[in-house]
Amino acid sequence: MNHMSLEGHETINSVFSEQVNSLNPAQRQAVEITEGPLLVLAGAGTGKTRVLTTRLAAILLSRKAWPSQVLAVTFTNKAAQGMRERVASLVGGPAEGLWLGTFHSVCVRILRRHAELLHLQSSFTILDADDQLRLIKQIIKAEEIDEKKFPPRVLASIISRWKDRALMPEKVSAPGSDFEKAALHVYGLYQNRLKVLNAVDFGDLILLCLKLFMEHSDVLAQYTTQFRYILVDEYQDTNVAQYLWLRLLAQGSGNICCVGDDDQSIYRWRGAEVGNILRFEKDFPGAIIIRLEQNYRSNAHILGAASCLIAQNESRFGKTLWTEQTGGEKVRVQGLWDGEEEARFVGDEVETLQRKNQSLNEIAILVRAGFQTREFEERFITLGVPYRVIGGPRFYERLEIRDALAYMRIVVQPNDSLAFERIVNTPKRGIGTSTLQTLHQYARYEEISLTEATLRLMETDELRGKAKAALEGILFDIGRWRKQLETTPHGELARIILDESGYTAMWQTDKSPEAPGRLENLKEFVNAIDEFESLPTFLEHVSLVMENATGMGTEMVNIMTLHSAKGLEFDTVFLAGWEEGLFPHPRALGEGGSASLEEERRLAYVGLTRARKQAIITFAANRRVHNQWQSSLPSRFTDELPLDHTERINVGGLTHPFIRRPSMSQPCASEAPAQPLKKKDFQIRQRVFHIKFGYGLVIALEGDKLEIDFDHTGVKKVMKNFVEKAE
Repeated sequence: MNHMSLEGHETINSVFSEQVNSLNPAQRQAVEITEGPLLVLAGAGTGKTRVLTTRLAAILLSRKAWPSQVLAVTFTNKAAQGMRERVASLVGGPAEGLWLGTFHSVCVRILRRHAELLHLQSSFTILDADDQLRLIKQIIKAEEIDEKKFPPRVLASIISRWKDRALMPEKVSAPGSDFEKAALHVYGLYQNRLKVLNAVDFGDLILLCLKLFMEHSDVLAQYTTQFRYILVDEYQDTNVAQYLWLRLLAQGSGNICCVGDDDQSIYRWRGAEVGNILRFEKDFPGAIIIRLEQNYRSNAHILGAASCLIAQNESRFGKTLWTEQTGGEKVRVQGLWDGEEEARFVGDEVETLQRKNQSLNEIAILVRAGFQTREFEERFITLGVPYRVIGGPRFYERLEIRDALAYMRIVVQPNDSLAFERIVNTPKRGIGTSTLQTLHQYARYEEISLTEATLRLMETDELRGKAKAALEGILFDIGRWRKQLETTPHGELARIILDESGYTAMWQTDKSPEAPGRLENLKEFVNAIDEFESLPTFLEHVSLVMENATGMGTEMVNIMTLHSAKGLEFDTVFLAGWEEGLFPHPRALGEGGSASLEEERRLAYVGLTRARKQAIITFAANRRVHNQWQSSLPSRFTDELPLDHTERINVGGLTHPFIRRPSMSQPCASEAPAQPLKKKDFQIRQRVFHIKFGYGLVIALEGDKLEIDFDHTGVKKVMKNFVEKAE
């Protein structure tokens, strides 16, 4: 295995030299080993981005490859942009020609070059999830499939899952359920319709690129020869299609470096396969594995608690995070009476931190399920504490922006039937449902787009009166705007389209409270277009990014789900709702058994390691779920936290003391084995009484929990402290 010396670069770039000198031994090794397969297991807060960017810069500065010979893929546009900026600072300027972007953006770049080999035009449209759903609804209606029995969203989800697993319709093995049979039927029609529309969806970007490589060996050879070095970020989040795509490209030089953390694989529900990273050594014989374990983010107690928790998982490489930091607060586990008291407690703590001059931006509340945010939001409103909910509706998903995008899309791509359908009667032009049905039927019969179908039917008597005149008008406008693409600045053209179509006027005359805000959003939309070199470039950006980067001037507490928190860090983190039946999530446990439980534990690990200085875990003894009060037990994950790194506090008002239960799994090396609690005098089949559930029979014993078959409410798990022997 070849090593690259990093000495002597001081004369090339002092910034690079400073970066190299800041690397710890493991990081430096990950940068210096350039040849052959390398897996960098980068624990939370261990500086993986620093390693990736330094490695990429070192390859370029040492002239081991030109920028065009390096492929670096990430999962988010934000990560790609950040990496690009860091590399530019290290090499002394932009690395022109570098293939650095998300999986999807890189695949778009390849597909545009070779679209004709897949029977597409290079100007193909990229559909978002909303357009995908509308197209599937059209197919369901045409095929007379019962939409209530087979909801379009469910069928779309099944199709997307197949695409993540690199399965085209003809490759799907015998579907089992009626849902899968219906989805497979729709899948084939859907793909054919996409081809007619010269469109692809998000899942197609990688799937079709994979198809291109597998069916055209000369094209694959072109890229395996070109890319001498491949770098992959967040490898644990790859799905099957991304994994196969990378393996094909790595056949050339074999110089593939994947950076990831098996302990932070939390996206199984959207196709990620933790097995991809776990079998790296089998996939790439002779691979070297380097563990980054020195953490630069969290204090020793947070790391100790997180390491002990994740050690309970069996499917992992294994590593132990450590830090040179000394001192710091222990992880606090706080029991509370109910969800309302939990929100009051967190609100009071936030105000205390604020009085100590801690920035609200550095405080986060992480929850397992979206419904948990409501009580925190209401509490912060009462206290007058500014907050933001991360992961809410995004700019480009708003109704008025989707309409405006459809106008731009139909001008750029006349065969975009979904865009045509969205704008043809928005604002109202007198084009009714029957007219649209006629257009759809003819388009399907002839296998042409709605625009082409309209043009042909204009020459017949199928369309008459006001509807025909309105269609003539919109087709004339689209043609005129299309001619202006080459001569009119695209920002100005967008303003012209929105004004001349009557869309701006529609909202100007609208008297609803939302109308002023929608008009402001349209202004922001036009401003955004002005920042791009062309209208097609802007539309591609929207399809890939689907987010609006708007700066927030006011300090705010951050509220988000644990999934949304990955990649972020805060001084203080509240981890709310650590209760059985909420976290771990019962749906995850029901669908995947032990594999899902391990993913839930990884989610807990991710949450803990977001905290720099302070992590506070809360659970409620009672919680209202779907308008029903439920008595709750602390999450099993609280049992797996080591005593020497945690502070456990019971709040007055709980009817039972908060007692640590013995862990059912192996204790951490740093912790003495927990002493099992005595079973007291409870026996199997003993008659007992519970103040809430009444009389019942003990059917199982587990630590300080009892499983009881109650006479009137069925089988439930309860704490021993709630139960008395029946006389």
